[in-house]
Amino acid sequence: MTPVLVALVAGALIGLSLGALGGGGSILAVPVLVYALGQSPVQATTGSLVVVGVTSLLGAVTAYRSGNVLLGRGVAFGLVATGGAVVGAKASAHVPEAVLLAAFSVLMLAVGGLMVVRQVRSRRTGGVQQARTFDEPIIRLSPTFACQCPRALKVLVTATAVGLLTGFLGVGGGFLVVPALALALALPMEYAAGTSLVVITITSAAALAVRAGTGMHPDWGPVLALTVASATGGVLGARLAARADTRRLSAAFSGLVVAVAVATAAQALPALA
Repeated sequence: MTPVLVALVAGALIGLSLGALGGGGSILAVPVLVYALGQSPVQATTGSLVVVGVTSLLGAVTAYRSGNVLLGRGVAFGLVATGGAVVGAKASAHVPEAVLLAAFSVLMLAVGGLMVVRQVRSRRTGGVQQARTFDEPIIRLSPTFACQCPRALKVLVTATAVGLLTGFLGVGGGFLVVPALALALALPMEYAAGTSLVVITITSAAALAVRAGTGMHPDWGPVLALTVASATGGVLGARLAARADTRRLSAAFSGLVVAVAVATAAQALPALA
């Protein structure tokens, strides 16, 4: 299979994952760029930000038009997460790569388990309570000031934690953002996936700006091919998310999280030993 064909096929899969599930792009993009397209790790991690950022932006626009994005919460979450990501990235420089990968796999297993528990509870309750509360404003300025301070604090803590973990582990932003939005803010899966694309767009743009300022640049040929295919897949994935069964979408996401955790652990544990 030629590099161009690899880029087109892999890009389509990356876009579908990001558009439909709100995560998976960076985890898929980096290995494709390194192992299939011959990029260095620095080029791959920088190039993946271009692929994921552009795909997330287009997917977010499509999801917003479909009514599956809470824009204000996505922007606020993304800005807070960006600050945490900077701190986490600096801390990761002092930890061995194998330890980071092992920590990432443990985190993903925990997230997958929590998502499964949430699905079981949602089926038992029928999602009635969630439908009444997830779209209520957290802070309202007019006509009078009102604040659901516990929920506002939860947003602040969760977004900061997601940013720290994303920056510290270096991969899996969507895998952290979607569960955080779904579990901490009680968003239905289609809203969590759509809103996460806003968050990923913001954090990817910030990280890319930092890397560009330090002279890190990707090999633009393979990256552009991957980006075009991924962006197309992202739009299709966002449309799929608007029509898909929420329970099946959530189950697919949980399975994807667990699969990534197992694959990452398989790579990290031999290095630790």
